[in-house]
Amino acid sequence: MAEAARVGFAASPEHARHWRGDPPLRPGPAVLRAPVQVSPGAINERHKWVALFITTLGMLMASIDGSIVLIALPAIFRGIHLDPLLPSNTFFLLWMILGFLIVTSVLVVSLGKLGDLYGRVRMYNLGFAVFTFFSLLLSITWMTGTAAGVWLIVMRIFQGVGAALLMANSAAILTDAFPPDRRGFALGINQAAAISGTFIGLLLGGLLAPINWRLIFLVSVPIGLFATVWGYFSLHEIERGSQGRIDWAGNVTFAVGLILVMVGITYGIEPYGHHPMGWTNPVVLAELAAGVAFLVLFCWIELRTEEPMFRLQLFKLRAFSAGVFASFLGALGRGGLMFMLIIWLQGIWLPQHGYTFEVTPLWAGIFMIPLTAGFMIAGPLSGILSDRYGPRPFATFGMLGTAVCFLLFEQLPVDFGYKEFAVLLFVTGACMSTFGASNRTGVMNSLPAADRGAGSGMQTTFQNSAQVLSIGIFFTLIIVGLSDTLPAALVRGLSAHGVPVDTAVSISHLPPVSTLFAAFLGYNPASHLLGPHVLSQLSASQRATVTGEQFFPSLLTDAFRTGLHAAFNFGIVMCLVGAAASWTRGGKTAAELDVTELAVGPDPEPATL
Repeated sequence: MAEAARVGFAASPEHARHWRGDPPLRPGPAVLRAPVQVSPGAINERHKWVALFITTLGMLMASIDGSIVLIALPAIFRGIHLDPLLPSNTFFLLWMILGFLIVTSVLVVSLGKLGDLYGRVRMYNLGFAVFTFFSLLLSITWMTGTAAGVWLIVMRIFQGVGAALLMANSAAILTDAFPPDRRGFALGINQAAAISGTFIGLLLGGLLAPINWRLIFLVSVPIGLFATVWGYFSLHEIERGSQGRIDWAGNVTFAVGLILVMVGITYGIEPYGHHPMGWTNPVVLAELAAGVAFLVLFCWIELRTEEPMFRLQLFKLRAFSAGVFASFLGALGRGGLMFMLIIWLQGIWLPQHGYTFEVTPLWAGIFMIPLTAGFMIAGPLSGILSDRYGPRPFATFGMLGTAVCFLLFEQLPVDFGYKEFAVLLFVTGACMSTFGASNRTGVMNSLPAADRGAGSGMQTTFQNSAQVLSIGIFFTLIIVGLSDTLPAALVRGLSAHGVPVDTAVSISHLPPVSTLFAAFLGYNPASHLLGPHVLSQLSASQRATVTGEQFFPSLLTDAFRTGLHAAFNFGIVMCLVGAAASWTRGGKTAAELDVTELAVGPDPEPATL
């Protein structure tokens, strides 16, 4: 029974009946011998399902809003009369894409700890209110130009604060509400919603943005109002950590360090001088170095403070440390995949199959529906199986399966057949969701009850930070591949269709990232590169060929294949290492055993780490 004490609760026959929801055999509350108390009768069937519905809705909305902007960016920038492809406006483009993710990465640990101290439900309900309020402010932007761009970025950052409150506390609320033998099912649904929402956002943004770009923010308002009110009246606290103080030194050093690192990664994607990317930029290098220094200082502080924000001692739990490390590697391997698939579809495949560049954002979201279906089907199923057999085999299999899918993607021609692509998308989504749901279950079950909010936030921080890093790595690999072969292809292709050689050479020296962003945003890359002055000097037939849907994809195909294969190879390596890390978590922890296995023997001592 010492193992049961280690995970934060003591077991007795009456305790086991309490977790199952059975009536007590004798008067009196269920007996708990842990530092955290459970209110008598707090866990019941109705509250479990209310908690599952509201927390899943919150994770779905947060993840949808994390990606809905990607597809709607052309409509947003047209609506506020701002050209995102001008070098002076790159700031607005990058921060609209990555600002939301950076904010959630930085804040989830702090906000999870606040949930442990002051109530997870309280923090979660506040998150929905903040998220809804700033979604409304985003939808009522009245300015244009750079002022509108600044307004959208600032409001988007505050919307990210609300999303971070939701992400930090949802898994902890579900872990409190569900007994150990049902947590995998609940967390599987929650995790599937979180991951699939990223791809649902692409489709929803493609549908709403052509009508009015403000709708992509406004759609969250009625749902957020409903969830805020219902959560306030329906959710109640079950587990609470002991009261304590906020670790201000840890919070500040962690936030500054992580922001500097992720801002450095963000601007590393930008061109610098005559270099296609900014990794040699002294400012970027200084940001990365200073960020790492602050994070080292943060670790030093956390090891010496009495009430740390980041419970480094939790890494002594093998199931927790293995799960968090595997989550980091998995996100590092797949985080940039969404951008690669979108660029593949929007920049090459869809135009080659007769879709105009203006409609490719919407159709990219539609053609990626099989990936979302794989997420939604496999998440709950793998959670149920994890409840019964433990998360290790399913989390490990999910990572291995994802690596195999990446390898199969490499075997597809750039101009693939959609049937094979769709099947591969579905299997990839299923494998990713199998890992995500099972791994989340293992991590949350390994945590003492008093640290569930902080532990959940720690995992989410590692995962979101890895996604930002992954985007930087994937873009770097793609642009390196483009830099080797695209310039010569541009010179040959443009000069063969009437563009003066000196103009073609000049265009070939432009940073490839601008070409990628043009395709990503649904602009015609050739029109963007040449401009109206050069196009006006071409004959009608030459102009039609150069700006047609087939011309630019034919130039990009070979160069893109090189970078794409390098990106997938990186993803394969990360998934394989992640699978190895997942396997080291060991078998079932005490929290993952059936409650009847815990309902024997004498009462243990209070849990300690």
